[in-house]
Amino acid sequence: MAVIGAAHGIKGEVRVKSFTGDPQALGDYGPLTSADGRVFEVLGLRPQKEVVVVRFKGIKDRNAAEALAGTELFVDRSALPPVADEEEFYHADLVGLAVIDEQGVRLGTVKTMHDYGGGDIVEVALTGARSVLVPFTKAAVPAIDIAAGTMTVDRVGAGLVEDEDDDAPQDGRPPHGSDRPRGPKPSGGKR
Repeated sequence: MAVIGAAHGIKGEVRVKSFTGDPQALGDYGPLTSADGRVFEVLGLRPQKEVVVVRFKGIKDRNAAEALAGTELFVDRSALPPVADEEEFYHADLVGLAVIDEQGVRLGTVKTMHDYGGGDIVEVALTGARSVLVPFTKAAVPAIDIAAGTMTVDRVGAGLVEDEDDDAPQDGRPPHGSDRPRGPKPSGGKR
């Protein structure tokens, strides 16, 4: 739901990066918990630029606030509202889905979701030892069936296959050699 950042002031307030649709609704989900089981109750919050400044119950001074920096906050899945749009998903619902191609061949499993600022990216643990990153776009991920436990990936849209022209000379350069590392190509668009 959120990550606690730096302390704000001397009375125990902290800056919090909220991942909720409305950052000011962070307190509406009830008590938040950390990975180690600590419970955080929001007593008050206010917006400030890209974060919210939060006052948690029991955090009364700057030293206590500074000790919380980097703490990830979670809420029980049952506290989240149902997804209204069939094209929206909670990341937690995607992790663990079987990843298949459009012919139904299993490629691997959704390991995690990332957002590096340019849009969501799916990390797929391939059958075997390595992982690949796939853009979470409609072109790369044309279908998701939560009930069936599958995410369908278009190999071309996801950049998991080489183009037929990859070995053709470009601008007078020699064809790509076998010593060149090969891997997925980036793909753009919106999901």
